[in-house]
Amino acid sequence: MATNPRYDPERRDRIIDACLDVIAERGVAGTTHRRVAEAAGVPLGSMTYHFDGMDDLLRAAFTRLSHTIADGFEARLGHDMTRDQAKDAVVDLIQQDVFAGHRELVLSHELYTLAARDERYRELTTAWMARSRVALERHFDPTTARLLDATIEGISIHSALDVTPTDRALIRELVDRVVGP
Repeated sequence: MATNPRYDPERRDRIIDACLDVIAERGVAGTTHRRVAEAAGVPLGSMTYHFDGMDDLLRAAFTRLSHTIADGFEARLGHDMTRDQAKDAVVDLIQQDVFAGHRELVLSHELYTLAARDERYRELTTAWMARSRVALERHFDPTTARLLDATIEGISIHSALDVTPTDRALIRELVDRVVGP
């Protein structure tokens, strides 16, 4: 039985992934339907078939990004552990997940910029922060979880802008100071 070349159940997901790649390379301002379609290897017409416009595509892409990052928090902090293990998990989260690559840092900052200007994107960042804090609150009181979440965001900003990588010992000292003994 011949397959229909137009039937492509993974096309929408490929478009979203390609959109994130284009944003990472060119920023939101440089992201167009044409560039995303080319990066996804799909006809330009697929863009309007799957998305109501650029805003719909951006929201889908940034929703995927925020869920992926929040999933990482939950994976690192989602199980029972001692307080020291939880602190180590936060250090691992910062060093191995948040600092995993320049791409994720750029993408999250592009989302922050949109969220600062547009309430609809702020809803995404608010939900993302809430999920991150719930994961942190499995091991730390709500105030400490909030401070850790803000610290992680601050470190990510410094990491995106600083040419010198932040070493593990410094990250651990920072977590120890926020969390306490």
